[in-house]
Amino acid sequence: MDIQVLEDVVIKFAGDSGDGMQLTGGQFTNNTALMGADLATFPDFPAEIRAPIGTLPGVSGFQLHFGSRKIYTPGDLCDVLVAMNVAALKVNLHGLKKGAIIIVNTDGFDAKNMRLANAATNPLEDGTLEGYELIKIDVTKLTREALSDITMGVKEKDRCKNMFVLGFLYYMYSRSLESTERFLESKFSKKPEILEANIRALKAGYNYADTTEVFSSRYKVEAAKLDPGTYRSIIGNDAASMGFIAASQKSGLPLFLGSYPITPASDILHFLAKYKNFGIRTFQAEDEIAAICASIGASFGGHLAMTTTSGPGIALKGEAMGLAVMLEIPLVVVNIQRAGPSTGMPTKTEQADLLQALYGRNGECPMPVIAAATASDAFETAFEACRIALQHMTPVIFLSDGYIANGAEPWKFPKAEDLPEIKVEFAKPIEDGSQYLPYYRDEKLARPWAIPGTKGLEHRIGGLEKEDITGNISYDPDNHEHMVLLREEKVARVANYIPDQKIICGPEKGKILVLGWGSTYGAIQSAVNHVLADGYEVAHAHLRYIKPFPKNLGEILFNYDKVIIPEINNGQLVKVIRDKFMIPAIPYNKIKGTPITSSELIDFIMKELAN
Repeated sequence: MDIQVLEDVVIKFAGDSGDGMQLTGGQFTNNTALMGADLATFPDFPAEIRAPIGTLPGVSGFQLHFGSRKIYTPGDLCDVLVAMNVAALKVNLHGLKKGAIIIVNTDGFDAKNMRLANAATNPLEDGTLEGYELIKIDVTKLTREALSDITMGVKEKDRCKNMFVLGFLYYMYSRSLESTERFLESKFSKKPEILEANIRALKAGYNYADTTEVFSSRYKVEAAKLDPGTYRSIIGNDAASMGFIAASQKSGLPLFLGSYPITPASDILHFLAKYKNFGIRTFQAEDEIAAICASIGASFGGHLAMTTTSGPGIALKGEAMGLAVMLEIPLVVVNIQRAGPSTGMPTKTEQADLLQALYGRNGECPMPVIAAATASDAFETAFEACRIALQHMTPVIFLSDGYIANGAEPWKFPKAEDLPEIKVEFAKPIEDGSQYLPYYRDEKLARPWAIPGTKGLEHRIGGLEKEDITGNISYDPDNHEHMVLLREEKVARVANYIPDQKIICGPEKGKILVLGWGSTYGAIQSAVNHVLADGYEVAHAHLRYIKPFPKNLGEILFNYDKVIIPEINNGQLVKVIRDKFMIPAIPYNKIKGTPITSSELIDFIMKELAN
């Protein structure tokens, strides 16, 4: 059989939550990474823990874009869709390219599944799929036949369907089964019957593709030309967690996480809980307020302290964040954003908490805000959040979102010795009986970090306004204004210790600058590269530091006729840029719980160029 070499492919795995689509997509991703292709993924979960089987809201999906060139996004439209039932097909049909391959499990298209998916007619028979390459497989029946002599129940055998599909795709894309066999052996080493069933189903899918003439040719994607180095596949929450561990090691401080479980931030708690050998303490509190207050206590006691949550949790933590600002102690507040308001769409992505991060506390309560751009960038951004917090004695907000948190990409990870040291100094004991001045500041306007119990360093703490230098409680109006301005200036001075803003691609001056932050990075980079290839003067700049902005940002913005700001919200950074720099920045907004695609952004840029 001929093997057709492709530059890139977008595959979507879709089915019920119990069909194992996330595991299937994850295994295909790991296999892809081992082959050296570049990739980006986008898992899409139902909001319910046990979503209704066979229904449209219950569809779980995993999209993977891989190629021999640089990959920036999980892809706009899919080349291949694996649909385990009617609902999975119905939900994802609009996201396919013309002529795409659709692989369906015919067992999921019976009368019951039709009714659950509100399908009046069977899409396999009514002409809906005309123009697509349809591959019909009774995955359920074939999996049961492959496991016929294994003494497992029917339900247990049906859980192996995803391995059959995975084996089928491994043959289709000229892959080895070895990486998944190793995974299964590790996962089910103490359950030999389940191990045998999954491996047998995996091989059955591979052999079925090999022995039946379901397609005329196989496919292959060559390794990408990435920078030399050692790579691994990483998701954003894991990368951020490693960044926090690295900052703990480089600062010489034990790490404390006070957290309350919330989607999509809980994985950081799960990840860090496994690394007690690095001196990490994780505390699952009874609520969001207790979590941050415990972290404030840990910081006061000399730990690198952090708390993780999403938008609803940030709302609850607001008063305690103000306390941390008043105390002027280091604390990292992690917000993995999701669609809101209130509970919103907890498993869908959004960038809707920027204004909350900047302004969402009572009083004048300034905090540095930084944002990760990609899954792998979450490592460096988390490390940087800790550095700023520790060296400037301030709480810092670290922003990510569900797209970054759950998405995966190759990560060229650094060596520990290549990471910069984070220098930390505690206030020294006072032996001569002189007065300790807890709000005496250095050139950064950072106050000393006094560890409780240190001789001579007794001082007042709490949320009431402090007198400058002495830290005594003060109701003096002039002192209050002075302290408000001083805390704002301390955050502003962080700009002296961060890099200048850079143009990622495109001319230093031109027609349009596309300015982004957070998870819009991939779509913007892909779109701008496309428009640049057509000869237009368009550039891309991406913000990591949002409060304070890099000192040269204004100079960059004024070098372009127009500034477009794409965001997965109703226009938040665009408001801040307009306010700060008085330019008529143009928003491009999407509020659907899904990422901005490069194709829609290309269309918008071209319209602005035409205008």
